[in-house]
Amino acid sequence: MRNERLRAAIVEKGLTPESLATAIEVDPKTVERWVTKNRAPYRRHRYAVASVLEVDEGYLWPDVASPADAAGASESEIINIYPHRWAVPNELWHRFFESAEEDIGVLVYSGLFLSEDTGLHRVFRSKAEAGAEVRILLGDPSSDNVARRGSDEGIDDTMAAKIKNAIVMYRPLRNIDGIEFRLHDTILYNSIYRADDQILVNTHIHGFGAAQAPVLHLRRVAGGSMVTNYLESFDRVWDNATPLE
Repeated sequence: MRNERLRAAIVEKGLTPESLATAIEVDPKTVERWVTKNRAPYRRHRYAVASVLEVDEGYLWPDVASPADAAGASESEIINIYPHRWAVPNELWHRFFESAEEDIGVLVYSGLFLSEDTGLHRVFRSKAEAGAEVRILLGDPSSDNVARRGSDEGIDDTMAAKIKNAIVMYRPLRNIDGIEFRLHDTILYNSIYRADDQILVNTHIHGFGAAQAPVLHLRRVAGGSMVTNYLESFDRVWDNATPLE
């Protein structure tokens, strides 16, 4: 029985069994057996394959990784936890986005503190000019969920006004190739900030502003699932969002 998930992941990454074997330093025939005979690699090789293909180990070999293994890998994804967003050092935001080479993502309602930072504007511009994809998702100021969020925080229409302000602040970036803005109307359980395989997740607490809520700093680890789940959530919101004209 073939491992179709592994075969498809190799193809989608633009690789072959031979190039994957070279990347993880095993014999090409070994990779062929993993695909054609659904052989399960040793743990270190599973982690290496998952890292190269940028998919979860549990997705490729769902019957191999134990719950304890998956939990341990996910725990290893945690770099730091900040009790409040305002406790995240300003220089960390800059280092975080400057570390990206391929993907930068922002999922917020307004994220006004980012839109006001002209230094980060320069980072987004330079990364886009270097070939990175920069995707910024802002809340639709006319949506019911934005209105509800404003009511929950006790600021009512100010939430929509903050989004409109952010749109204005981002105006210098809105015609830059490689930078795209979209508006979403989802319930925002978390604000998500991406720099390649690192993410900052600003959780949201009913009745509190985002700046008061905790932030998780995570980095994807082969076999872990937290970062992958957040990135999949980001992509779902992006796919259903409306381009900002």
